[in-house]
Amino acid sequence: MKLTHVDELGRARMVDVSPKPESERTAVAEGAVTMSPQAFDKVESGSTAKGNVLAVAEVAGTMAAKRTGELIPLCHPLGLDLVRVEARLDPQLPGIRITALAKTTGRTGVEMEALTAVSVACLTVYDMVKAIDREMSIGDVRLVSKTGGTRGDWRRSGS
Repeated sequence: MKLTHVDELGRARMVDVSPKPESERTAVAEGAVTMSPQAFDKVESGSTAKGNVLAVAEVAGTMAAKRTGELIPLCHPLGLDLVRVEARLDPQLPGIRITALAKTTGRTGVEMEALTAVSVACLTVYDMVKAIDREMSIGDVRLVSKTGGTRGDWRRSGS
């Protein structure tokens, strides 16, 4: 398989997407922050010192998705039509599960935008709760599905 972000001399390069047709593209990603039961209780009750953890994480994820092209060196900057980030409490972890949906009409996909949204939302949760629990862990950040483009739709098996 040929890597598209490397030229014939092995140099990193941005892929030329100009010949590709525009299509509606979506991507969904997810991740989780696992924390102690005590930290979970503080987040659930809204009694953390930094405020509403879920709401701030959702806004941070949305902001990050819009800046993905500035953060990932070979990513194309995209005009996003929609970014939706959802942070929800999961007592089974215990912790917070983050899901992000990114959507655009363009020549390249929005997988990196969805993954960036989830990653930054998870980091925001960590930042807001670290005074209570420094042993939190961020994990399971992954692409769940994507639609559109020349390779068509894809869904993670078991999702």
